[in-house]
Amino acid sequence: MAHRIPRPFYAQDTLEVARHLLGARLVRLWEGQRLGGRIVECEAYRGLDDSASHASRGQTPRNAVMFGPPGHAYVYFTYGIHWMLNVVTEPVGVAAAVLIRALEPIEGVEAMWALRRRRGRPRQVTDLTSGPGKLTQALAIDGSFNGADLTTDPHLWLEFDQPIPPARIARGPRIGIPYAAPAHREAPWRFWIRDNPFVSRPRAPRAAGKTPG
Repeated sequence: MAHRIPRPFYAQDTLEVARHLLGARLVRLWEGQRLGGRIVECEAYRGLDDSASHASRGQTPRNAVMFGPPGHAYVYFTYGIHWMLNVVTEPVGVAAAVLIRALEPIEGVEAMWALRRRRGRPRQVTDLTSGPGKLTQALAIDGSFNGADLTTDPHLWLEFDQPIPPARIARGPRIGIPYAAPAHREAPWRFWIRDNPFVSRPRAPRAAGKTPG
């Protein structure tokens, strides 16, 4: 039986959390049914010193969850279209988080299709959860989960599932952060599983940058 990821895991360095979230399972209990997928791509955001982070200019009502205890969900709305799911990392006050960018759908796939069709028509299964905005639609995750404790919440959590060996892990610059300082734009803080068909495919040209999703 899979076990919910405990709080000490999230309290680690953000890059370590991001790397080890690959292969973990994100689970949403929706109308009594488990909807879930394996995390295949994520990005780390590292507190006040990271100009790509929402927390880089200090605490605000929007980003307050990032400053709180690790293991909570930070969910925000972007471009008036997409919800983005992040997991808060590191000790209280550090303001770091990992954005969940893509999933390989495993459980409740038919329900995910139905939820995605409310907002559009995915062309194929690899398009179902291959982006942060897509996966929140497919799992019915919205702003009501902002601040949810992923170690105890009855409707949203993460489970240890399939460890990914280092040889299968790729890393590179994060996506959609043209406003960040050059060093932060180029930092290899995006992690993904090599050759996995469910990894997101950023719109070209990449340099133009869009908020993830």
